[in-house]
Amino acid sequence: MATASVAHHDGAVHDHHDHEHHDNFITKYIFSTDHKMIGKQFLVTGIFWAIIGGFLSILFRLQLGFPEMNLEFLRPLLGGWIDEGGKLDPTFYLALVTMHGTIMVFFVLTAGLSGTFSNFLIPLQIGARDMASGFMNMLSYWFFFLSSVIMFISLFIKTGPAGGGWVVYPPLSALEQAIPGSGLGMTLWLVAMTFFIASSLLGGINYITTVINLRTKGMSFSRLPLTIWAFFLTAVIGLLSFPVLFAAALLLVFDRSFGTSFYLSDIYVAGEALPNTGGSPVLYQHLFWFLGHPEVYIVLLPALGITSEVIATNSRKPIFGYKAMVVSMLGITILSFIVWAHHMFVSGMNPFLGSIFMFLTLIIAVPSAVKVFNYLTTLWRGNLIFTPAMLFSIGLVSFFISGGLTGIFLGNSAIDIQLHDTYFVVAHFHLVMGSASFFGLLAGVYHWFPKMFGRMLDARLGYIHFWLTFVGVYMVFFPMHYIGIAGFPRRYYSWTNFEFSNMYTDLNMFVSVAAIITFAAQFIFLFNFFYSMYRGRKATQNPWRSTTLEWTTPIEPGHGNWPGEIPTVYRWPYDYSKPGAAEDFIPQTVPLSQTPESNLPHEQELVKLELEIMKDEAEVLVANESKH
Repeated sequence: MATASVAHHDGAVHDHHDHEHHDNFITKYIFSTDHKMIGKQFLVTGIFWAIIGGFLSILFRLQLGFPEMNLEFLRPLLGGWIDEGGKLDPTFYLALVTMHGTIMVFFVLTAGLSGTFSNFLIPLQIGARDMASGFMNMLSYWFFFLSSVIMFISLFIKTGPAGGGWVVYPPLSALEQAIPGSGLGMTLWLVAMTFFIASSLLGGINYITTVINLRTKGMSFSRLPLTIWAFFLTAVIGLLSFPVLFAAALLLVFDRSFGTSFYLSDIYVAGEALPNTGGSPVLYQHLFWFLGHPEVYIVLLPALGITSEVIATNSRKPIFGYKAMVVSMLGITILSFIVWAHHMFVSGMNPFLGSIFMFLTLIIAVPSAVKVFNYLTTLWRGNLIFTPAMLFSIGLVSFFISGGLTGIFLGNSAIDIQLHDTYFVVAHFHLVMGSASFFGLLAGVYHWFPKMFGRMLDARLGYIHFWLTFVGVYMVFFPMHYIGIAGFPRRYYSWTNFEFSNMYTDLNMFVSVAAIITFAAQFIFLFNFFYSMYRGRKATQNPWRSTTLEWTTPIEPGHGNWPGEIPTVYRWPYDYSKPGAAEDFIPQTVPLSQTPESNLPHEQELVKLELEIMKDEAEVLVANESKH
């Protein structure tokens, strides 16, 4: 086994790590440097934001599904944003859409998903005591928390939160006098996003450094679980793209507050010409989408990594095409940076340039299709165990297929120009990015909850939660494709004045009712999560009979993860149902020399090398002891 060059911890050096670390309440639960606690902090904060973001969507779905409804009953909650006639204020509708998008994309699916599982799983699955920098990791969470506080405060200010859409395009977002949502709310949005970007960059640097430098002995890159590959590549994407969003936001702050004209030119407000000249709002679009499209994969890749692990474990089969999965993720990572302008086909770009981005966009479907094919082939004729995590993973694959197919429509510039401002786009990205990634997050929580809290989630509630959510998501977003093709416009507060859109009153009502039911179903999960944390059935050390390193730690690992030496890795992470093996899984820590009955021919050759290395290690250990 080629282990000599692999970076690793010296287990002996950290032998007493766990016994020397004493925490009080503040350092254990609040300002913790333990990656597991920080992961839980990200998760709980992400759950809080998911409730807020989901609730905002229910408010604007009430407006869309029941445009004539009297919303007076919401006045105690929304105050002046409900007018005297019981109608929702149009500017507040824009703010609801803006904040819903911002919260779900960044605060739930980026921080809640990547922040939780990259932190929790990277050290456990690569065999490390903790992240490369515990302090930087702690800082990453508290920057996110500060960002969350500022964004939450913006919901309650008099002029309302940011209202320029979640993409906050100028000139609307650059001119404070344009709409109420471009005032203080927009300023707070920009400040909150600045702290969020700082949090993401601190986390990303830590994840990359940890994976490269702190792998345990024997954990070569070819033996990393696909979860780690996904988190690693996600961090690379974030590290290269988030600074561009920071630049876009910084220039927007300059335009708003310091009289510059990066994005502004030839603007008239209420008949009065503004002095700004020479800027271009399309510049902002380029900068935003240079982050915006990689962001899709910052959200999706961790969910796909989690799905790989859960499907392999619960199919009791090795993941099909491990190398193809890694290469497809590498392909997605590279291609994600050169397709951003497919969001800008309607910006007046040169059609030739549009055709290039169309070509690149359609190419990125290839590595995505490879992943789908490999998931389906792993499931095919497997000994399937339908845990709630497995169901959510299969649900993710379903959304990835149905949402991905509509992406091929929208990748074609000629079709996209017709569909761009319709509900077809809303349906597409909510299925392929929003719902698929959310199902990945839920699959991860159901699968690793025993490792997080030492207890099991209730499986029956998990099944109810899955079926209500799975059916509900399709009922919400499938009809949107049809009204989108028919030309039903997105971002409209009121559509009842138009004859062509009046025929979709019933369908909009159906979508709104489905959204309310789906949102209500999430409270089943909330109850299950917090109840099981304290009262759930106690977990065993390896409840899913999984092969990866995190299940070799104690049921609730302390600071440092392993009480003694960190285990050595001898094999890849997907030895399930191996012919000749005594059990249907062989952990990564079992030497090949102990499983001669199931070794493949090339593994049999590695046994000699393995025995030589173990002999050398034993001699070094004896020599060290004799010195002492």
